[in-house]
Amino acid sequence: MTASVLSLIAIDGPSGVGKSTTARRVAARLGWQYLDTGAMYRAVALAVLRAGISLADAAALEGLLAGLDLAQRGERVFLAGEDVSEAIRSQEVTRLVSPVSALPRVREVLVEQQRRIGASGGWVVDGRDIGTVVFTGACCKVFLTASPEARARRRFLELEAKGGSPVFDEVLQDQQHRDAADSSRAVAPLRQAEDATALDSSNMSLDQVVDWIVAKHQAHA
Repeated sequence: MTASVLSLIAIDGPSGVGKSTTARRVAARLGWQYLDTGAMYRAVALAVLRAGISLADAAALEGLLAGLDLAQRGERVFLAGEDVSEAIRSQEVTRLVSPVSALPRVREVLVEQQRRIGASGGWVVDGRDIGTVVFTGACCKVFLTASPEARARRRFLELEAKGGSPVFDEVLQDQQHRDAADSSRAVAPLRQAEDATALDSSNMSLDQVVDWIVAKHQAHA
């Protein structure tokens, strides 16, 4: 990206912190659009699972990426025309998304798509490297975080609400593994951008987080 300021809000942070829900609400408040980059990586992970491709098979992965057909319509995510909005939230996809997103070629393909979409401005975007890599010129950058226990508890309740029978310790362990993978990967590791403001949401409600981000944006808009 160029050094010019882009009318875009970048929300980065670890898994399970509620970035997507927060970003959607912020976008609605501002009358902007929401780009779910995390769902794009999840869709690729789902495609890999369904194709039975090994992540070590570069040729097969390249073939999958060449034919990748992703679309976002409102808040629904489509893979080859199929609505996979629920399928990409499975535990199997959740476990695979970090190693998939760490692959340089996957990131190259998706970052190119994300930049093309966001270039018009008026977007709220969340992910792991939105402010550090994808949209370095975003006008407002927030690094949203919370304690591992708080994030695992939110994920546990989310899975329970969907009819699952999660075990908290397993959810917490998955959370910790993803944190380690996201922070230590060679390509675009999770980190706070130098010009981002950190917000610890461990003891905040969703409304409080949204209010804080909207106020921060409006203060310098």
